[in-house]
Amino acid sequence: QVQLVESGGGLVQPGGSLRLSCAASRSIFSTYNMGWYRQAPGNQRELVARFTSGSGTAYADSVKGRFTISRDNAKNTAYLQMNSLKPEDTAVYYCNAQSFFDVYWGQGTQVIVSS
Repeated sequence: QVQLVESGGGLVQPGGSLRLSCAASRSIFSTYNMGWYRQAPGNQRELVARFTSGSGTAYADSVKGRFTISRDNAKNTAYLQMNSLKPEDTAVYYCNAQSFFDVYWGQGTQVIVSS
């Protein structure tokens, strides 16, 4: 079993920045694929950023150049640095960890981009 706890959401003005954190209950980066998703009201949950094999990263086109996914293996924590935020980035952001056998989600953290 893996618990994922997100934090760092909040209200920010357009053009601002936030850093989201996802703390895992145990070491999982070597065995699980980690990623960040988001879901805006009325929309389906969508992939924002994820780690790929070989320690690479992949991003949704809408966030490329503005968001950066990273991780601290020693802290079992993944991050999502979000810069140049836009109102359309408003959503609940979820951390995800999945393997061939399991899928885990965090409880989500709300991000609101508004003036």
